[in-house]
Amino acid sequence: MPSTGFVLFDTTIGHCGIAWGARGIVGVQLPEGREMATRARLQQRFPDAAEAPPPREVAGAIDDIVALLRGEPRDLSDIALDMDGVPPFHRQVYEAARTIPAGATAAYGAIAMRAGKPGAARAVGQALGRNPFAIVVPCHRVLAAGGKLGGFSADGGTTTKRRLLAIEGVSATQDAVRRVRASTPGFGFDTEAAVAHLRAVDPTLARVIDAAGPFRMELQTTPSVFGALAEAIVYQQLSGKAAATIFGRVRDLFPRRRVTPERLLSVSEARLRGAGLSRAKLLALRDLARRTLAGEIPTVAAARRLDDETLIERLTAVRGVGRWTAEMFLMFRLGRPDVLPVDDYGIRKGFAVALRKRELPDRQALERRGTRWKPYRTVASWYLWRAADPPARRD
Repeated sequence: MPSTGFVLFDTTIGHCGIAWGARGIVGVQLPEGREMATRARLQQRFPDAAEAPPPREVAGAIDDIVALLRGEPRDLSDIALDMDGVPPFHRQVYEAARTIPAGATAAYGAIAMRAGKPGAARAVGQALGRNPFAIVVPCHRVLAAGGKLGGFSADGGTTTKRRLLAIEGVSATQDAVRRVRASTPGFGFDTEAAVAHLRAVDPTLARVIDAAGPFRMELQTTPSVFGALAEAIVYQQLSGKAAATIFGRVRDLFPRRRVTPERLLSVSEARLRGAGLSRAKLLALRDLARRTLAGEIPTVAAARRLDDETLIERLTAVRGVGRWTAEMFLMFRLGRPDVLPVDDYGIRKGFAVALRKRELPDRQALERRGTRWKPYRTVASWYLWRAADPPARRD
């Protein structure tokens, strides 16, 4: 397969490579652990290619690949591939695989059907195992029977495959579910793969992970978004002990100590203030109650179906609920994988400790570094809290 040039480029999963010829891209290389190894592998695959700046079309393909690996929606099916040296059946398999959109998967058998070879699932697996166009031909989206991950020929094997699927929001394979349950209960993503990803993309954070040990963040279950936010409002700007005392007194005002929107609006201001609530918190709780009764606050089930930013927008409409409070809800109540509270003092302090800096970083610096950690910034945040307060801050 003739080629004229290649280049390496940085992504959230490490340095990838791409090679091109006169008719389009002839190969894409996933990271080989170190940049030097990735370059050597690309040179081995395409000995006639010289490292060079990419032409406009290839540069556009690189931009789309980088964006996709950041978790952004991108359609790579229009990228021109040179398949002149690809066997006919393999070409049919690759063209069929390119029809699978990001965030979706298909079985080997289904790809065999699309390629016009029913019953050739094993041959499809062999063709995908020789896929020269990784990511652009999304072989990571093709699964074995029963939703099992199946094989993956890139460096890292199925761990890499699982990571690519997680970036695109896919974590519901049987294999992934088993691993999630075996690692950290309650999370809808593979926490072991998340830690492996963070180690691979950020050596500085890897040192923090080594010092802190296994990921042990625990989720706090809640029967309602109203209840979780009511508790968060009471706890704002108070020590844990003082807040627990006040919240206990508030709960004592209600039958079976159950705070509901209807009951909260029916209790007098004097009794709520007598329990220790400030005027500002009382107004915030009543605004929360009214919005809940008006249907503006989603149920827990509905909240799980909303994307992060939409849910944050809904929650921060409540008086006294800022972005930080909403982000804590996403992280500790819903177990969302990719939340980075850039205004949190502990996270900024942990980031400064990790980088051995005396001054706290600004939010822009933290956001820039955080792009490496996608789509597992929640896990990165937990480790930064550990760096800020090594004994135990938020187990």
